Amino acid sequence: MDDTIAPPRLTRLTFHGPLSEDRAARMIRRLTDRPAHTAPTTVLDIGCGWGEFMLRLLEGTPGATGVGIDLNDDDLARGRANAKARGLAERVRFVQESAVDTVQGPADIVLCFSASHALSNAQPPDHTAAALHVLRRLVTPGGRVLLGEGFWQRPPTPSELSAMWPEASASEFHDLSDLVDLAIAAGFRPAWIETANDDEWEHFESAYQSDVEEWLAAHPDHPLARDTRDRVDRHRSMWLRGYNRVMGLAYLTLVPVN
Repeated sequence: MDDTIAPPRLTRLTFHGPLSEDRAARMIRRLTDRPAHTAPTTVLDIGCGWGEFMLRLLEGTPGATGVGIDLNDDDLARGRANAKARGLAERVRFVQESAVDTVQGPADIVLCFSASHALSNAQPPDHTAAALHVLRRLVTPGGRVLLGEGFWQRPPTPSELSAMWPEASASEFHDLSDLVDLAIAAGFRPAWIETANDDEWEHFESAYQSDVEEWLAAHPDHPLARDTRDRVDRHRSMWLRGYNRVMGLAYLTLVPVN
């Protein structure tokens, strides 16, 4: 047994969320297929992780520059390495900082995938409305915000809530219609409304843990194996017994009202 072999982390994920290659490509086309004089030149990615969507967006928008902010140094390092490998290092910065009161932006395209909680100190469910008002400030006139935000597909049952994360509450998320209403109230028009499908969720949840599951099968007696097993078993139970087909993820393409 090699005690130096640590569990891998998210190596099977392309995007850190339930997002397929086809949907990502369609989103990028919608964001970039605009008249030349209105083509986006700046991109801001809130809670970017390794910023895969932002990098693809920059590849499809020659000359545009991007900034990704996140607190996870490993993810930021992965993003910088990917940018360098794809010839984008001079056009993108990955910055380790909190999104609360960020001085980055405004930008022509603002991305916020499952990171609305990072934009304010408001508690759920108020964090969503607070984040939308911040996003309205961070986007330039005529720009676009692409928001990925959780919502309840139906009210969760008590047993489902008890299987989710600690202190999970039925009030934690809105339903889809209320989420869109919040975006409108914050000064946006919803140009496109779509939601992650079952295949995207299953791919994400499996890819989220598959590298670690294979590591555990190969290293059952590793000093880190017990804690790692507990962690992945707990997450799988949260998904399958808790939020599976209860929590959805909306992708809203939002246009700021002049």
